[in-house]
Amino acid sequence: MSLAELDTLLEMMAANPPPHGGPLELRGWFEAMHEALPVPEGVEIRRVAAGPAGADLILPAGAAPGRLIIYYHGGGFVLGSARTHRTVAANLAHAANIAVLAADYRLAPEHVFPAAHDDALAAHQWAVAAGYEAIALAGDSAGGNLALSTAIRARHAGDQTLAALALMSPALDFAADGETHHNVADDPILSKELIGLFLGAYLPGQDLRDPAVTPLFADLSGLPPVLIHVGSREMLRDDSVTIARKLRAANVWAELRIWDGMCHSWQLYAPLLREGMASIEEMALFLRGHLLAP
Repeated sequence: MSLAELDTLLEMMAANPPPHGGPLELRGWFEAMHEALPVPEGVEIRRVAAGPAGADLILPAGAAPGRLIIYYHGGGFVLGSARTHRTVAANLAHAANIAVLAADYRLAPEHVFPAAHDDALAAHQWAVAAGYEAIALAGDSAGGNLALSTAIRARHAGDQTLAALALMSPALDFAADGETHHNVADDPILSKELIGLFLGAYLPGQDLRDPAVTPLFADLSGLPPVLIHVGSREMLRDDSVTIARKLRAANVWAELRIWDGMCHSWQLYAPLLREGMASIEEMALFLRGHLLAP
């Protein structure tokens, strides 16, 4: 375990703390922090008109035809883009040797619920219309919510293309019912104040237990296999524990792995953190296996 690498990384991040301000100030800081992270060699990135906000289509050399992973970025529905999460999406494409569509979506507070959820579904509809035979959905944090929500909506519409889901630190328990929202004191990434800012921007006046807002309370039956990774130091750890339990209760195959010592969405720092790359590679192997299954 490379906890020393994580400690060094967190020290570097602490030297560039987020600005005191609203969502727009945070967005610029977040973009500057993450957009320069490296991507692996041997992948081509094309901008495509997938959904209202567009997407980056990441193509590894010799990618398996007819297969696609759609990746939804995190950032509390307020921050982030396909570019800030390009290192995750590109490494996922490279490790799986499968094309990845890194989907953008409209951000809050300019665009409140259900804008992000609708844009996430539109990206999946674009992929179906483009003729992909098998599609997997993945995402971190808020993007994990969007991946699971999109799978449920696609299932309701009778979609037959979904092969698997991979969720990284998914943000699901907006009502903070889970114990770790209250008893994890050393989360180095998230705080109650930051989560409150995100929810206030995207979900003003919404019922935080509405299944349309969070799939934690949705009918989960009939979904494809799900792999969930979460860090032990996360306030959102119980989000993953609870959704894994509910998926299994709905007769959905679900595997949960809690990574000891890791923080929220540590995969973002894969080039600098061995556990980040290991998580991406494990998810890539899982998704590739289901996408290429006969």
